[in-house]
Amino acid sequence: MAAFTPLKTGVAYHSNRILRHVEEDMRELVRQDMNLVVHMFTHNDMERHRNVMKDIISASEHAGLEVWVDNWGIEGGPGDKAHFLAYHPDARMVYSDGTPHPIKSCYNNEEFLAFTFQWLDMVREAGGKTVFWDEPYIPCDSAFACACPTCRRLFEERYNKPMPADLTDEVVQFRSGTVENYFRRITAHAASLGIVNTVCVMFDPRHGISLDNMDHIGDIPELENIGCDPYWYGHKAVTGDAVYDFVYERSKKNIDFCAKHKKDHNIWIQAYAAPSGREDEIILACDAAYDAGARTIIGWSFRGGESNDYRCANPEKAWAALCMGLRRQKMRHFDAIRQTAALKYQ
Repeated sequence: MAAFTPLKTGVAYHSNRILRHVEEDMRELVRQDMNLVVHMFTHNDMERHRNVMKDIISASEHAGLEVWVDNWGIEGGPGDKAHFLAYHPDARMVYSDGTPHPIKSCYNNEEFLAFTFQWLDMVREAGGKTVFWDEPYIPCDSAFACACPTCRRLFEERYNKPMPADLTDEVVQFRSGTVENYFRRITAHAASLGIVNTVCVMFDPRHGISLDNMDHIGDIPELENIGCDPYWYGHKAVTGDAVYDFVYERSKKNIDFCAKHKKDHNIWIQAYAAPSGREDEIILACDAAYDAGARTIIGWSFRGGESNDYRCANPEKAWAALCMGLRRQKMRHFDAIRQTAALKYQ
């Protein structure tokens, strides 16, 4: 018989630091047959909850869950604003038209890099074994980032000319190189601490990192797991049966990319912002991810995001749909293993 490949299923968990409630919620994940939880470790946690986070990670592992630690809001989006910028305002990203970005830190800023190292050190002190780099991106709207003094200097050193105001091919290359340099350095530091590096990226190449332009990221040896989040609520044309194709195609693209670079993968299922009456699409999305080859499937977020303003219209129904969708894949997974094993007796 071929080696058994476990199926990882889980959920993102945040907005609670009361240990007795965390412990009960972790037991709930186990009762739902999940084996993975992603915990946020925010700037506020660095300031106020370092020992609490150590207890939360320990309690989660004691319940039988693998723990990933999310850099939620550390760099400024997704999630919280970068509180780091209150202490280092000159580290802020700047658009090419001179407008400071309201919440994002520049990946080329050495003070921000040192802060990221400090965050990793705290994660390791709290018992974190795997970090989850959550949707890194460099904004590009009517103007592009980053065009702060540091980035302008680095661009001129590389290309022997000032950074242009337009998004030229050289600017695109520079933006991608900025993300690559940051990730090479932070993943190397994490690995030196014995921490496994995972990441989730978006699909829009305007963000400076996506599955369309990240072969350079895929080649980083310390980055062991690359994922994506094919979220469909909010796409007006993606409802009902169309959800399956939407999630399948994007999941397959991610998994093929990981196979090319010999990396593991993670696929996220949208379990937040679900309109009333459309909760069953979550089950369909779980099917699509599994059919595409996903063997690490994670929902965002716990109980339909009920602790956040982006919660589902009916969090209870959305949570039931996510739990059913993930458990359904586990049953399919074991059925496939059983059927393969049974062939030798026929």
